[in-house]
Amino acid sequence: MKIEYVKAKLSDITAMQKLVEPEVASGVILLRTADEIATNIRSYTLAYRDAELVGFCALHIHTAYLAEIRSLIVKEGCRGVKIGENLINHCLDEATSLGLQKVLSLTYKQSFFEKFGFIEIPKESLPEHKIWADCIKCKHFPVCNEVSLIKNL
Repeated sequence: MKIEYVKAKLSDITAMQKLVEPEVASGVILLRTADEIATNIRSYTLAYRDAELVGFCALHIHTAYLAEIRSLIVKEGCRGVKIGENLINHCLDEATSLGLQKVLSLTYKQSFFEKFGFIEIPKESLPEHKIWADCIKCKHFPVCNEVSLIKNL
């Protein structure tokens, strides 16, 4: 199974939304409108297998030194073959090439991110604009079980 990792194009938006639909419905991933994805299209790295979208994630820049890995999804049935790991590595490589100092993640999969050197931090240390831009849209806000993690680059 050959997986190709590419930067997203605007023509990918519909497939991206379809892939993430079940996770949005369960509240694991935040809903991103087509316009929101389009505005941030350069943030996304996609995984394709035989012309089928099987995963993606975004490296969202918050400040000149801090970015966030978000919206990580791998299609059911394609999990367990390192697609998620490769997507994370692509984002970390991009963060390093941009000169970022730190990358954060809010996740229910703490141990997955810890494999990459992320460490848990208090949610109170998250940038305030993160809470008001994203967290407030979540169906679990303000009672959230996600773990905040950060990696120094």
